[in-house]
Amino acid sequence: MESHKQDPNALSACSEEETDHVIRFKMSDFKVLDHVSIGLGGRADEVVFEGKVKDSGSPLYNTRVILRQLYSAQAQRRGKRAIEVLKKLVRRKLLYHSYSMQVHGYISLPASGDTDSSSFILVHGYHGSFSLRHWLQQSDWLQTLEATLALDEDSVRKVGEDTTGGPAISRQLRVIRILMRDLLIGVNYLHSHGLAHTELRLENVHISPIDRHIKVGILGNAADFCEDGSNSGSIENMDRRKMMIAFDMRCVGFIMAKMVMGELMDPLIFAKFKSFFTQGNDPSCLRQFMLEILGRNSPYGNAGLQMLDRNWGAGWHLLSLLLATKPSRRISCLDALRHPFLCGPRWRVVPSMDIIRWGLGCTAMRISEEYIYRQPQRSRLAHFIDLMEMLNPHPKPKNWLELLPGKWRLLYCTGKHVGLTLRQPPVRVLVGDLHLTVTRESKLKTNLSFVSDIGFSVMIGQDWPHDKAGKKGRLQVNSSFTLKAGRRLYLKQDNTSEKLSFRPSGNEEALAQKFTSKKWRKITPFKEFPSSLPAAKFASGDIDVTMNLDDPLNQNMDTVKNILQELRTQIPPEIFDLSKIVCGTYVDSRLLVLRGVNGSALLFTRSFVDRNSSS
Repeated sequence: MESHKQDPNALSACSEEETDHVIRFKMSDFKVLDHVSIGLGGRADEVVFEGKVKDSGSPLYNTRVILRQLYSAQAQRRGKRAIEVLKKLVRRKLLYHSYSMQVHGYISLPASGDTDSSSFILVHGYHGSFSLRHWLQQSDWLQTLEATLALDEDSVRKVGEDTTGGPAISRQLRVIRILMRDLLIGVNYLHSHGLAHTELRLENVHISPIDRHIKVGILGNAADFCEDGSNSGSIENMDRRKMMIAFDMRCVGFIMAKMVMGELMDPLIFAKFKSFFTQGNDPSCLRQFMLEILGRNSPYGNAGLQMLDRNWGAGWHLLSLLLATKPSRRISCLDALRHPFLCGPRWRVVPSMDIIRWGLGCTAMRISEEYIYRQPQRSRLAHFIDLMEMLNPHPKPKNWLELLPGKWRLLYCTGKHVGLTLRQPPVRVLVGDLHLTVTRESKLKTNLSFVSDIGFSVMIGQDWPHDKAGKKGRLQVNSSFTLKAGRRLYLKQDNTSEKLSFRPSGNEEALAQKFTSKKWRKITPFKEFPSSLPAAKFASGDIDVTMNLDDPLNQNMDTVKNILQELRTQIPPEIFDLSKIVCGTYVDSRLLVLRGVNGSALLFTRSFVDRNSSS
């Protein structure tokens, strides 16, 4: 490439100029190849070529590059914006080359006889044949990516691990940690220079086999946090900055979800995934939703669910922060890099109180999903519920009035469990899901309406162990409540004086020992085990019970009485008689714990809204 003055009216006279690290090429500087890699597919207003620099005097000699010819005015604006971003980021050239597509320069072609407008060709680096989307669509993507990243002991130490190989789940999680950390470092590099990417998608992310870094695209749509000439410290620009960072983090969340759960590469399943958020559901309920839409027959073997469940559900926690409904609640790049899900076992990460609460809730939910309630499981569940109550983040009534309304599904009750196996009841009733719907009657008052909804089937005949279809029925219980501030006391009978003392007893003694230990003392909000904790006190009104049965069950009054009696035997008494609910001891966006008059705890999880469901 010879360096001489350019005649703008003749293509043959176009030569190389370098201004602010941007090179102006001419078309004859390249040997255009006869093929284009599948991962470089452009937009409708772009034509993509692969080429090699053939000038032996150029530092890019024999380097493979991409020639992206931009036709429309909008496409040319993207190309010129990529050059502007290069000039802005060139102060930290090493990071720019590590995490971008490395724009080298451009070719400006004058208008030809066939077209009235000139053409602009952006010249940027070649970083492999595949975008990240194409990598993940390969059947052997894990092995291929491991080879591309050349994983060894030095590389895995960068994510806090000290071994390579292992089970497929561990290998996949290791690769995802490496890719996610590199992606977050690249995005944080942009944010720290006042830029938002705005187009983070799998199609725009490449992995270089040379330096093994994530490339986040040519940055043609990168937007400045501050508008030209405006004060960066103004409220408008600060809000603009927060919104643009939050948008990028949401895109990072979608990329992570697709990497972990391969099922989301299917456009139909991903559309359902996105609809979960557009319908106003809280991201903390995402696990329950994904369990339903993926089921147990996934071709990916539910590897993604297993990875997200690891380490007390840390992956679900990170996803919920990346995809938070409110932009102000989304996690930043630096905080995400310190999240336990992206840190291997060698790194000692001190979990926040929020992550500890999340882990306790996830563990309790997973134990309840086993449906094998032997004494060890029952003791563990009761223990985890007690721990959650101790760490309740929302003790004030105003918090309860904000978080309590909604539909909740009963997961577990610490009270007595009665099933069908060892009994011979007059009628055999199989209880389905138990829901509790809470609505606030007025924003100015503390009155609440509780509705418990129990779906069940009445099984007829002797073949019920094998055929549980039966006749459908539904029981609804309605009541109104007033919410007040209250406290839950921890009482113990003093055998010597026969008086009540405010000391922990039974399971509370184990809690007291745990919270006074060195490990928990650093994070608990109190120095010694309390005699009482704040709770939401409920005062109930009248109870209204309604039961609907399919024909012919509703024709026989004795049968109806037997069904009602069987329901009362199987379901927790607090669900049948809502007046037995006396207080709430834990609530957040995902879980709820209510206590009955007999001291038993009811653990609920928030139900999600699915307007696309046929039911």
